[in-house]
Amino acid sequence: MDTSSLWLSAPSDAYRLWQETEAVGADRRPFSVRSRVQHAAMFERFLRHIDERRVSLATFDAAHVESFFNDIQIGCLPGTSTRLRYAKLLHRLCRHLVEIEVRISNPAFEMNAFERWPEDEPLPLFLEPEADARLQTWAMPSRSDDPRMLRNRAIVALFTGTGMSAAELRQTQQQHVLTDDMRPNAYVPKRGARESRRIALPAFALPALTRWKEAQSIDNEALLFPAPGRKTPMNDVLLGPIVRDALEAIGFVAPDMGPRILRNTFARRQLIAGRTNEDTSRLLGLVSQRTVIRLRATIPQLDMP
Repeated sequence: MDTSSLWLSAPSDAYRLWQETEAVGADRRPFSVRSRVQHAAMFERFLRHIDERRVSLATFDAAHVESFFNDIQIGCLPGTSTRLRYAKLLHRLCRHLVEIEVRISNPAFEMNAFERWPEDEPLPLFLEPEADARLQTWAMPSRSDDPRMLRNRAIVALFTGTGMSAAELRQTQQQHVLTDDMRPNAYVPKRGARESRRIALPAFALPALTRWKEAQSIDNEALLFPAPGRKTPMNDVLLGPIVRDALEAIGFVAPDMGPRILRNTFARRQLIAGRTNEDTSRLLGLVSQRTVIRLRATIPQLDMP
């Protein structure tokens, strides 16, 4: 299932699915049934607002958010928390849409209504250096690996070695990953408003990626990780369990066990190594530095550049 396209073709269904499977509050706990019903009703109200203005979840901007708040403010009594509750919901929604690459930016964060929201924002999940090292070791191929395990190790190696998003990895072609170059690197093509970029491949990622590439047919434009038995991109339903199994193998447990943890771990590794917020955001393909700033705040005795 391509959840990214579902947000544009059937947003109500996508929101319901997200609430039931992924969305969590500030305490990292799933929302109650009652809260999910309330959130769905609030989302539908916002969806009607942007539909009337002929924009989608991918194209609405801060002006549309402000006009929505102006509409709901008319019926709000002074001192009520309605605006703030909508502000939190839209900020959480936009943040998720950015993470899955339906959107490039979070227009909701620009609004004054979110002045108190960051205090409630859940901390990003990542692997501490010790767990990161264990995962790097896990990604090393073994002689006994069958094709499926070799593929899984290569996928994890590329995720944690480059910080690619799931959407970017799914579209990666064989020619984009150079393991036999003097400077091994992975190329990420331009995608929407995100500029193209090259990311140096760390030594720990090379063995699995090299063996996986050698096992594939010679076709530079072929997908590096196609869906099993097909030439189409792999979907999140398969990618998620691959990452989860790798994390469970090293004894790591968290509320979210998906590719985002490896992307955050890559970014945090760059910060610990001395990269600036700007450089690290560029490696991630992000326009905003917000994600990196939040990750830097988790590193003890590491000052902002």
